[in-house]
Amino acid sequence: MLALSQDLSQNRPAEAREHVRRFHELFFTLSPDKSAIEHNIRRALLLADKSAYNYYTDFSEKGYYNRIIAGNINQVLQVDSVVCDFDRYPYRATTHARQMIIRQSNVTERSLVTTCRLLNASRSDDNPNGFTIEGFTILGNKDIQTIKR
Repeated sequence: MLALSQDLSQNRPAEAREHVRRFHELFFTLSPDKSAIEHNIRRALLLADKSAYNYYTDFSEKGYYNRIIAGNINQVLQVDSVVCDFDRYPYRATTHARQMIIRQSNVTERSLVTTCRLLNASRSDDNPNGFTIEGFTILGNKDIQTIKR
């Protein structure tokens, strides 16, 4: 039993990075399909607190998701790195990622930098890594380049 508990604690940093990576992929990878957007956002919000929900409602109120659907835009997120600080609890995580916004006429590459804290939580089918993201904040989201198609 002791060996099993040591293995679980040693794996915790990898689980934390995977939790943050999965949240970002679900929250920021979008297709021009309302039900697909709602499904991914709903799954992402199970991994986070109200801070992520606040971003979702803000984007929704500004018509962001409707513009993705109307413009037939695909948005793909690729996480470059997730750096977690396990020296203090709640754990801090910073994520660097690239977004590809794919339109019929061009592809825009954007850099995305976010930060959050990770709280230990119960594991479940909806939250297999057993963390909750709190204090989710987008620090930067700027264009890198646009390529004509």
